[in-house]
Amino acid sequence: MNMFKSFLLKYAEIGVKGKNRYVFEDALVSQIKRALDGIDGRFEVRKVSGRIYAQALEEFDYDEAVDALKKVFGLVGICPLVQFDDSGFEDLALKVIEYMDKMYPDKKKTFKVFTRRARKNYPMDSTEINMEMGSRILDAFPEMSVDVHNPDIKLNIEIREQINIYSEIIPGLGGMPLGTAGKAMLLLSGGIDSPVAGYMTAKRGVTLEATYFHAPPYTSERAKQKVIDLAKKMSVYTGPIKLNIVNFTDIQMYIYERCPHEELTIIMRRYMMKIAEHFAKESDCLGLVTGESIGQVASQTMQSMLVTNAVCTLPVYRPLVAFDKQDIVDVACKIDTYETSILPYEDCCTIFVAEHPATKPKLSCIEKSESHMAGKIDELMEKAIETVEIAYVK
Repeated sequence: MNMFKSFLLKYAEIGVKGKNRYVFEDALVSQIKRALDGIDGRFEVRKVSGRIYAQALEEFDYDEAVDALKKVFGLVGICPLVQFDDSGFEDLALKVIEYMDKMYPDKKKTFKVFTRRARKNYPMDSTEINMEMGSRILDAFPEMSVDVHNPDIKLNIEIREQINIYSEIIPGLGGMPLGTAGKAMLLLSGGIDSPVAGYMTAKRGVTLEATYFHAPPYTSERAKQKVIDLAKKMSVYTGPIKLNIVNFTDIQMYIYERCPHEELTIIMRRYMMKIAEHFAKESDCLGLVTGESIGQVASQTMQSMLVTNAVCTLPVYRPLVAFDKQDIVDVACKIDTYETSILPYEDCCTIFVAEHPATKPKLSCIEKSESHMAGKIDELMEKAIETVEIAYVK
């Protein structure tokens, strides 16, 4: 519907910020520009009196633009806007009638007019505009009726430097703009959970880097490509992702040979966290992010997570910690990672799974088992770090 040449873009949480509110607004503007740069058509994105507008400078694909804006963290509402210079109330009334006629072919609807008059020198106040405009709409479309409590159409008229008309508010993702809350390292596997954890962390304004542990020949190239594909799907929301692909085979086999099998999962997990933390510190990340949920598997009991945390000096963030599996699947479907996540290519976490893994490991016992690998395991870690493969995904 190309009567729209502009969008009013609404935020919520940013509005309660104090003197540094402009930092969040500027970050949001930057992310909006990034999203719209990916579609056909040029846009000007600007802040005006605490509001953000995106105005098309040439023809564009409306649906593509809306879809791009719906993936920007920080936006709660996307309002397709008719915007024009003030030429008096009669001209405004004509434009409102034209808008209502095009926007609502089915006229058997109720409506209410909401006017905000930011420019106080306008000759009519908000109540007068509401009443007179409602009367004009009823004259033009007798099938319509007014409902002040629960109208089908909420017609918004804003009297500002220019005049804005809109009645549709397309929901946005909410959250905070990317880049406003630091950077974190995501442990990204090929499963359902970790992409969702990354998405939810990014929604709070955190920029992501990721680390994936590959174990050839036990995991295939298709398994690695699956993770790259997941990172691509995430990058629609998170922006470009640097992906560290670590060859974990030698470390995994050495742990398998030297440690009690019931402790394999938790010890492998601890070494993954050590390596991921190494890359995190190199990239100035402020923490690690995992897709763990309490009680989902043996390595995700409270006791197991306590033992895992003990190996890290950076904080470990677990945004899914209280989610059940269906909660996670619902988000995965929403962000289009689910179908990729369930492709049947094993990751290194599922290859060497003990028949009876420890669910209540003790740190002292785990550290004693790890002491049997002293020296050699450090060499293997150093080699894994030195041979890391880097992929830049967008």
